[in-house]
Amino acid sequence: MAKILVVDDETDLQVLIKQKFRKKIRNNDYKFIFAINGNDALNQLEKHTDVDLVLSDINMPEMDGLTLLSKINEKHSMLKSVIVSAYGDMGNIRTAMNRGAFDFITKPVDFNDLELTIEKTIKHVNQIKETLKAIKENNILKMYVDETVLNFMDTRAFESSIMQNETVEATIAFIDICSFTSISENETPDTVVKLLNSYFDVMVKQVIDHKGFIDKFIGDAIMTVFRGEHHLDRAIDACLAIRKEIENLPPFSDYVIFKPSVSIGINCGELVSGNIGSVSLKRLDYTVIGNVVNTASRLESAAKPGQITISEASYEKVKEYFKCKKVGEVNMKNKANPMVIYEVIE
Repeated sequence: MAKILVVDDETDLQVLIKQKFRKKIRNNDYKFIFAINGNDALNQLEKHTDVDLVLSDINMPEMDGLTLLSKINEKHSMLKSVIVSAYGDMGNIRTAMNRGAFDFITKPVDFNDLELTIEKTIKHVNQIKETLKAIKENNILKMYVDETVLNFMDTRAFESSIMQNETVEATIAFIDICSFTSISENETPDTVVKLLNSYFDVMVKQVIDHKGFIDKFIGDAIMTVFRGEHHLDRAIDACLAIRKEIENLPPFSDYVIFKPSVSIGINCGELVSGNIGSVSLKRLDYTVIGNVVNTASRLESAAKPGQITISEASYEKVKEYFKCKKVGEVNMKNKANPMVIYEVIE
């Protein structure tokens, strides 16, 4: 239902409008409210914040229609106004349009013309509403989608290549908050979410600062991807910073006694990047898959609280730049042979 404010000191106009638009009023297409001058109109707008359209005369006591236009532009910039006046000279028309009027109708009123003007204006108002809604939804969805995906969507060939994938060299880091399950068992859901989000804020900031991106949140862990030049070095730097910041966090509150620490697994190599899911169900996940990803997950599982573990192949690439120590051979889940792993110290 469109809500329309009619501003005119001639009460006869109220009767005519109610008669002319009785069917639309009865069908709940339009709802009219009335004001006798500009001051009254501003008061009505304070009471009725969902007004879509203002129909206003020019010549009224206390506050005229042109002044009202200026006030509406100041306080209700998204509201559309149509002037309905006997003063239809070019000077008044120009002044009205410059002050934000959407259209101008001259008296005596041609109600067929008025109806078309109202329909046109309401259609424009609805288009604005839809645009604002889309912008709001888009901004919300951006919080759920990584910038890499948004950049991919911006390419011309997006629709034709939506299910295509690419093979890339990258580094994967799994970062898990150790023993967080105990918090989930002992605290309220609201406290658990706030605590988890406070830790994730610290972790995500470091990932972004080191030009990585979050692939997904997995309960109390995150999967991160680093691509481009020196991706392994940047991943290790980010994880060292995360470990330091998490360990130095102050207590969350006087009531929650929990000393956070993280276990981290890092692996690099060739992996497949692309959209995984169902086009027919319109549900996709832009992610990376492959043995490198699986191994990074296993390395995190093998890490103790406060440990950053890497594969032997990764160690060979960074041993001159980071202080590491050999942990030894470790049996990994679903791996046929034991794997030699290293711990990154600093």
